[in-house]
Amino acid sequence: HGQWLHLHHPGSSGCWKTTRTSVYKVAEYARRFAVPICADGGIASVGHIMKAASLGAATVMMGSMLAGTTEAPGEYYFQDGTRLKKYRGMGSLSAMEKSGGQQRYFSEGQAIRVAQGVSGAVLDKGSLFQLCPYLCQGLKHACQDVGAKSLSQLRSMMYSGDLKFEKRSAAARAEGGVHGLHSYEKRYF
Repeated sequence: HGQWLHLHHPGSSGCWKTTRTSVYKVAEYARRFAVPICADGGIASVGHIMKAASLGAATVMMGSMLAGTTEAPGEYYFQDGTRLKKYRGMGSLSAMEKSGGQQRYFSEGQAIRVAQGVSGAVLDKGSLFQLCPYLCQGLKHACQDVGAKSLSQLRSMMYSGDLKFEKRSAAARAEGGVHGLHSYEKRYF
């Protein structure tokens, strides 16, 4: 008891194609031993958090998702009128060269390092005090949409077969999104 299994998606695609199956299979196995798992890699929205939780993850890593917040380290700058913040994933070469990244990925003293993350820029997301309530409310709405009153009930629904996942084509995703408008604005909070 008290141990966690950290499931990381190697690579930086953030596409969740291989990770979905990994989260489900590992959570299913770890559940036998009461070991919670942490899904890591590509979490970019409330929808990704919901998918990870519904597939069995007890928690998620949200590195790049939280990196644009005021409280996160990094410098803000403007590019083409957009406020951005520098981001350095812990598996990136720049992180391995600084702040303990070598120990985390067991690469101290190695001449050749292989990046398991990226460096770049993320959009300014404001304060965590605004973003966290938005994420919590979004997760509540997502649970409500599938008929779950809690994350525990959500996982029970998945294991019992009451929660179904469906594969959607690119055309179905486009049709289900915003369409028919010349332009639109989506504000998060």
